[in-house]
Amino acid sequence: MLTLINPNRMRPPIAPIGLDYLAACTAAAGIQTEVLDLALADDPHKVMADYFASHSPALVGLTLRNIDDCFWPNAQWFLPQHKETVLMLRGVTDAPIVLGGVGYAIFPEKILQHTGADYGIRGDGEHALVQLYRILGQNPHKTPGLVWKDGQTVRANPPQWHNPLKLPTNRNAIDNRTYFRLGGQGGLETKRGCDRTCIYCAEHLAKGRTLRQRDPAEVADEAETLLKQGIDVLHLCDSEFNIPRAHAEAVCAEFVRRKLGDNLQWYAYLATTPFDDDLAKTMKRAGCAGINFTGDSGSPAMLAAYRQPHTPHDLAKTVAACRKNGIKVMIDLMIGGPGETPDTVAQTIAFVKQIDPDCAGTALGIRIYPKTEIARIAAAEGPLQTNPNIRRRYDGPVDLFQPTFYIARELGEAPAKLVCDLIGDDPRFFKPMPDLAKDAQPASDHNYNDNTELADAIAKGARGAYWHILKTLQSEGRR
Repeated sequence: MLTLINPNRMRPPIAPIGLDYLAACTAAAGIQTEVLDLALADDPHKVMADYFASHSPALVGLTLRNIDDCFWPNAQWFLPQHKETVLMLRGVTDAPIVLGGVGYAIFPEKILQHTGADYGIRGDGEHALVQLYRILGQNPHKTPGLVWKDGQTVRANPPQWHNPLKLPTNRNAIDNRTYFRLGGQGGLETKRGCDRTCIYCAEHLAKGRTLRQRDPAEVADEAETLLKQGIDVLHLCDSEFNIPRAHAEAVCAEFVRRKLGDNLQWYAYLATTPFDDDLAKTMKRAGCAGINFTGDSGSPAMLAAYRQPHTPHDLAKTVAACRKNGIKVMIDLMIGGPGETPDTVAQTIAFVKQIDPDCAGTALGIRIYPKTEIARIAAAEGPLQTNPNIRRRYDGPVDLFQPTFYIARELGEAPAKLVCDLIGDDPRFFKPMPDLAKDAQPASDHNYNDNTELADAIAKGARGAYWHILKTLQSEGRR
């Protein structure tokens, strides 16, 4: 028997769709599979102890969706909690423990060492997990994407990326209805991978650079499955839904053909380009209610620094197309990267005010992940220990394994106050959190982790993307 565990304790809870896909694949392969969902448990330790008192699986899988909240200055690190879960499992089962998930894939070797688990899988895990289960006790090290300990050395096989991507559509391994009630939205993937070269993103580590697309009919089948479960608001989990554009159009066309937009609303992440009035119109007909765009900046210099292919003019046209077609629009800004100055921040804030999205997030600081360009930039600036652009909440040597952020020193000792002053009382912006004790000004940030206001709104019936719910609360004067 295989037991799959979701240890994620973030609130509002996010449905572990990766675990849903995994469980369906292992069950289809003839493996008896059960899911133990600690995210929905009041007492996770008791739930685990009670479960393993009567179950003896041959393998236990643990999905790590997040390793930190990636939000400055909160900088909450989840690895100690995951290590505790592995230690408790050691006390209740002799089964080997395998780790996986997008969070795990960013630090596969280090997380394996830190938690003390037996194995990890980096890459698409649906088939790799089946293979690992079948060859346990023989030669598990032949498993694609496997990470394991060989004495004091950690070894890793190349990840396996399935192309084309084919995933199960039955979505019945987890309690999607409860997640919808407590989390306000369902999840769905139309593709995996990202071939863009943004300096800060670790998506290529988690999901690969090769775009692996699903058959649009399969995507629509899954949407219909969730709709039959009463889940009529979805968030597409793609890195950028409109890359490639042709696939986004094909998915929308299938939704339109089945008239899913009549009963289903969905939100998505998109790149600023390619996007125009035609794509906006097609997405609206397919049921799209809101889009979160990777805008990053309104400064041409900073867009170049972040290696974004779009221009401020492109961003303005994108917002206008959404407005014209009745799609709510959010722009995510990245404040504080290499070369950022008070002037470029002022240029960005003024530009966003001018193009008038429904809302804009002002994320302050870039989480530095290894094997990304921002990590190489920071290293080239000299020792991280004395780099004035580095911000962190932990002591000791600078360690990118823990939440470590880049904020250009030119923004001064109180960058959050600088940004908040430029925003003023404009209600369209989610302001950054106060920078520790340096900023006395309150913020209306959009950190979704342990956001009780957001969770309360969902409990009262709010549904949709979290930025849309929070902005609705703010516009109604409840924030």
